[in-house]
Amino acid sequence: MIAALPMYNRAETAGANDQLWTAIHQALRYGPQTLTRDMDVWDIWHSPDLLLAQTCGYPYRARLHGHVTLIGTPDYGVPDCMAGYYNSVFIARRDDSRRNLTEFDTATFAYNEPMSQSGWAAPMAHMDALSLTFGSYVQSGAHVKSAQMVANNHADIAAIDAVTWAMIENYDDFASELHIIAKTTPTPGLPYIAAARVDKPELFSAIAKAISALPSETRNALLIKGIVDIPAGQYLAIPTPDAPDQHIS
Repeated sequence: MIAALPMYNRAETAGANDQLWTAIHQALRYGPQTLTRDMDVWDIWHSPDLLLAQTCGYPYRARLHGHVTLIGTPDYGVPDCMAGYYNSVFIARRDDSRRNLTEFDTATFAYNEPMSQSGWAAPMAHMDALSLTFGSYVQSGAHVKSAQMVANNHADIAAIDAVTWAMIENYDDFASELHIIAKTTPTPGLPYIAAARVDKPELFSAIAKAISALPSETRNALLIKGIVDIPAGQYLAIPTPDAPDQHIS
């Protein structure tokens, strides 16, 4: 069986993620002893041996719904969001004189990858609602890299998952060169999924028990508060924007 927690895993949180999985494993009393970190995420998400993984809302609604079991959504206590929800923060350099999104119309936007809710879908929907558009787009490959591109003046603006941004502020020195200029409308957060045959109530209960049993320093490192049950329909109702190549002339 496979268990993986790739979405908020970085060097500083890897040990805390290991502790979370150990606690879940102990509550379940079965499953792999350790997390998988050497597989492509799509191979993990599609595996018939998947016991637990975290995905993004965009991949879930676009490709995974109907093929996996939606277990629940971790709650990270994101400010101004309902439990289990999150948003994207638009970040720019502190020394940039532009202070609101309207001034970034036609700017260079860095995004992590085209099937990201927080890095692509949410900011595009937000800009469309304001009748704004960016002038050019550059793909970074990761939220942290998008933020670094802005800090290094290789892009003007980026949209970062609010949980990832909190971790960037905690661990990356370049965060001091950046600031938030806007936030997107909250959407359901990054859900836990499993293979279609997995027992949802059992796994949900084990995760809830595990999170509550974690030492406070581990929960604080992961920024995790608990787990909530967000219906699949709330993920599927989120609009999907055009792909990046339809925005790039």
